[in-house]
This record gives sequence, C-alpha cells and structure tokens, in this order.
Amino acid sequence: MTGTRIAGGLLAIVTLTAATACSASDQSVHAKTPTAAVTSKHPTETAKPLLQQALPNVKGKTFTSVVVDFPPKARAVPHRHGKAFVYAYVLEGTVRSRLAGKPASTYRQGEYWVERPGAHHVLTENISRTERAKLLVVYVSNTGDKLKVDDPRS
Repeated sequence: MTGTRIAGGLLAIVTLTAATACSASDQSVHAKTPTAAVTSKHPTETAKPLLQQALPNVKGKTFTSVVVDFPPKARAVPHRHGKAFVYAYVLEGTVRSRLAGKPASTYRQGEYWVERPGAHHVLTENISRTERAKLLVVYVSNTGDKLKVDDPRS
C-alpha cells in the first residue's frame, strides 16, 4: 500500500509541477538528459523533460522528472544513472526491465520500480509490437551529474 501512495503522490507532484514548468527549465533538462542513439534493429526511446529543480531542503541534490516514450518494439541501450536514485512509473503500455544481477520483470500501466544509485540497467524494452509504452522517470541526483550514461560499445 505504501508503494501505491508514493506512486500517486509523486505522480501528483510531477503533474502539478509540469503544468507550471517554464520553457527555460525544459531546455536545461534537454542538455543533461540525452536520448539513446539508434544502434540496433530495434527503435530506441526518446525523453521529454518535465521539471528539473534543486531540492531546497537537501543541499547538492536535484529532482528531475522526464517522460520516456518507447515506440513499439523499442529498446534502450544498457546504461547507468550514476549516483541518482531512480523511480520509474509506467504511464501506458508494458515494459520489461532488468537490472544486473536480478531477473527481468514486466511492468504494466500503474506499476513502478526503483533503482538504487549505481545500478546497471541492462534491459528496458517495450514488449509490444503495436502499442507505445511511456514511463514517468524521476531522478534524485547530485546537482550537475549526468542522468543517463550508456554503456561503452565494444
């Protein structure tokens, strides 16, 4: 029950703040939130920043929210989120996700997962061949840190 209250609370916060976010905030998030490059036969995700704001009560930390859109059959490149705490909430569709050392899990609309700082995200994919999937991703990071770093290519 706590997870549901947290999810609903974060979604409400993001919805309210996104409605009032100015375009200058959006531009600064674009500079720090790259989208993955197309490197395989699968399409990739795109990220639309909503809000980036320093946390006034936690020095050196920033709250960032992004909507990540996965077209049908899209797959993200394996990546990390540095020292950020990550909360991912499925807005629509179905997404399969796997962190290194853990089994893959499937998440549907209204479900969520969290990633601890330093986690290696080895799989994120839209499992549908016909429908989009969208995530609301919230980061609590060190101010100025990159939010997504794709794995080096071999």
